[in-house]
Amino acid sequence: MVVLRDGRTLIGYLRSIDQFANLLLQDTIERIHVGDKYGDIPRGIFLIRGENMVLVGEIDEEREAHSKLQEVSVATILEAQREEQLAKEEEEKAKMKARLKQGLPVNAPDSYLNSDDVFG
Repeated sequence: MVVLRDGRTLIGYLRSIDQFANLLLQDTIERIHVGDKYGDIPRGIFLIRGENMVLVGEIDEEREAHSKLQEVSVATILEAQREEQLAKEEEEKAKMKARLKQGLPVNAPDSYLNSDDVFG
């Protein structure tokens, strides 16, 4: 199992690894989780650059067999993922309105540094 920086979860058979931690996975599936449901999308052979990985691990098949998660079809999980994403966007819009109402900046930067900061 590999978790990527963009949040995707890939599961497959490890076939190769190199000195840069690049991985080659065979019979790969992309697993999408929404709540207590998940769906698997077949992806085939997948080459992953080492810099894009957050987590790599082995799946315990015994624990996975006793998991409380419910497997659903790809169409169902993609629709649930879309609904979850829309709900998050609505939540962000509500936060933005609340910030405007309080007179706070709307687009707060992700870091403490602005593009105007100069190091000398």
